[in-house]
Amino acid sequence: MSEVSPRNALQHGSTQRRSLSRRQYTIGELAKIFEVTPRTIRFYEQEGLLTPERRGRTRVYHEKDRVRLKLTLRGKRLGFSLAEIREVIQLYDHAPDGDERQLQLLLDILSEKREAMQQQLEDIRILQRELDEVETRCRESLALLEAARGKR
Repeated sequence: MSEVSPRNALQHGSTQRRSLSRRQYTIGELAKIFEVTPRTIRFYEQEGLLTPERRGRTRVYHEKDRVRLKLTLRGKRLGFSLAEIREVIQLYDHAPDGDERQLQLLLDILSEKREAMQQQLEDIRILQRELDEVETRCRESLALLEAARGKR
């Protein structure tokens, strides 16, 4: 068993990163990895969120597409619109200061989402109180009807 020097370890790590960045996926592989349908992936491609390489009629997805799909699916789970997801991805891809601008945009979107959720929570609390009041009145009316029926 050979020992790996720090220099060899660095070179090995660099080689691993290069091979990962060259990793290619089929639409079926991505669908299986993320537990979505190929149709979902084609939809995100139509929306401009994924840009696979074309080899004839075959789509070849690279690591960049895998990461974009992961971000897209995560954004959808968090309630982001496709437009919001696209904006974050485009900032990251095209702006020289993409990282900073992307993070600021993401913080702004998260703040908006948090405010909307707080409003929804308050609306739910109000609705629960109203439902409790209606339920109480219904039970009281039912008890009165049953008592009146018992007196007959």
